[in-house]
Amino acid sequence: MADSTPTVLERVRKSLGRTQPLTAPPTPPTILEPCTRLVHSDIGLPELFTKRADANKMHAQAVSPEELPGKISSYFQSKNIRRIAVPVSETLERLGIPAALRSAGLEVKTWDQMTLDELYDFDAAVTDVSWAIAETGSLVIKSDPRHGRAISLVPMVHVAVVEAKNCLPDLIDLMEILGREGVGNNVTIITGPSKTADIEGALVTGVHGPGELQVFVLK
Repeated sequence: MADSTPTVLERVRKSLGRTQPLTAPPTPPTILEPCTRLVHSDIGLPELFTKRADANKMHAQAVSPEELPGKISSYFQSKNIRRIAVPVSETLERLGIPAALRSAGLEVKTWDQMTLDELYDFDAAVTDVSWAIAETGSLVIKSDPRHGRAISLVPMVHVAVVEAKNCLPDLIDLMEILGREGVGNNVTIITGPSKTADIEGALVTGVHGPGELQVFVLK
């Protein structure tokens, strides 16, 4: 079968009034921010994120930093979860989460203490996040050697900790940051628990990743 790509491209160029391929990428259109942005203020971003994340079945809850370690420990004990994976995170250490979980009799291992294969034996993961998108209620995690991308994707239960300073209004803000900083090895955007549906439309949760997401938003 002949390759029809050149013919298709020639038709596109003809429709655009061009006789030759472009020598440089075209200038992207100007974004009309009043039309494209649905969140126009940095005020109240944690509250908006909590509302949108909860609508995404993330079970989002606002807590104080002092309450957080006890809340996470109680959550895991209520689910009979015993083994928890965590990244090497200054934020989690500062909030006292690994220490509180160990004091509650739970097994906690950091990413640098395990292999990817071992991660599949853990019941849950606790992570901080790089950013949280208020408009969509999405978690954004930029992986690095201390925070492997699999931590938030492999265990069936994922607990995320969101600080107010990490909340962004919308995805445009996120793309501007990634445009400056680069995406690194991987950027994961999470908008609810893992879901899939067959051709009959039967929705199944937790097939390709965590089936349960609990988000604690710090006040």
